[in-house]
Amino acid sequence: MTRTVVRAPALREGLDWINADGPVRLEDLRGKVVLLDFWTYG
Repeated sequence: MTRTVVRAPALREGLDWINADGPVRLEDLRGKVVLLDFWTYG
């Protein structure tokens, strides 16, 4: 099985998070299934 390396930029500081105890770092999410929902008020 070939393993693919995906590089992603760090998440910006100062963002508002829902259902999180504090800021989220990509290192904290490694090996987990994550659902991100982006929306605007427009």
